[in-house]
Amino acid sequence: MQFKDRRRRLGLPVAAPLVHKMGDFDLVIGVVLIGLFFNTYLYGLVTYQFIVYHNTKFNDRLWIKTVVGILFSLDTVHSIVAVYAGWEMCVTNYMNPASLASVSWTIPFTACATAAAAFVTQIFLGNRVLVLTKSLPLVVFIGILSVLGLFFGIYSGIYSGILREVAKFGPLGPFVTCWLTFQTSADLIITASLTIALTRARTGFRRTDTIINRIIRGAVQTGLFASMFALADLFSFMFHRNTNLYAMFAYPIGRIYTNTLLDTLNARTSLKTMASEDIEVSSFRMQHQTHTIAATTNHSIHVQKEVVHDLGGGTASIDSKYRGEV
Repeated sequence: MQFKDRRRRLGLPVAAPLVHKMGDFDLVIGVVLIGLFFNTYLYGLVTYQFIVYHNTKFNDRLWIKTVVGILFSLDTVHSIVAVYAGWEMCVTNYMNPASLASVSWTIPFTACATAAAAFVTQIFLGNRVLVLTKSLPLVVFIGILSVLGLFFGIYSGIYSGILREVAKFGPLGPFVTCWLTFQTSADLIITASLTIALTRARTGFRRTDTIINRIIRGAVQTGLFASMFALADLFSFMFHRNTNLYAMFAYPIGRIYTNTLLDTLNARTSLKTMASEDIEVSSFRMQHQTHTIAATTNHSIHVQKEVVHDLGGGTASIDSKYRGEV
């Protein structure tokens, strides 16, 4: 009796709510919250990297700065939408389990925003591949995969909004498969192309190769990270369709792409530092050379010349490569 009186005073239905045992919503609400928490954490990293990029004042072309601005704005809007999705699920529809049988507009928006972030990042990295490999057919192929991924991603998002009910998501499967397959294929090809091109650029000199190895490691880590989340999203959607497990991987993917791009741009600062330190060390050794043997002197000069040739005077050379100049 007290329960019903309390609900009447609050303006709530007087019927007793359905009783659910603990764990009923772990794979429906719990996994979504984990994805939202991780997405928020990654957005914090994106914000930090964006501030670093803005304050460093790189001499980049306008289109690169525009790409950075678009991705950061898209990530900001998407992260706000993600927080709203958690509020809608846990607060607005509290005590309303029937709402879990359908998706709100936040899921279609997530698909479209993720596809757009992936496309923009892949086009940017495709330009890096063109600068390093000079292979136009390879870059065109990457572009085709990126465009197809964008198309099927937006189509999947719009189609899911039209279907709404999770039980009717069966026809959506092939389109989601095409979207994430094309998107992942582009990521892996970009990663492999950058790795091969940079490996061939090794000179045999320790400091230069250390810098190249660092770039290779970053390219492999970021490419594989995005691909792993995309594949996990795909397999979760296809084989666990009665859960929201796919959302745990879907929400953070866009932030992974933006972190990839910003990390690629901001890494120039540390690379320039490593290059300048190497040149200073080589110059110091030459100035304090005590031996007069010709072979020794030639060796020292050769080391300095090689480093300067590979890293081209620090700021100007590295910046020019990121502006698309050869």
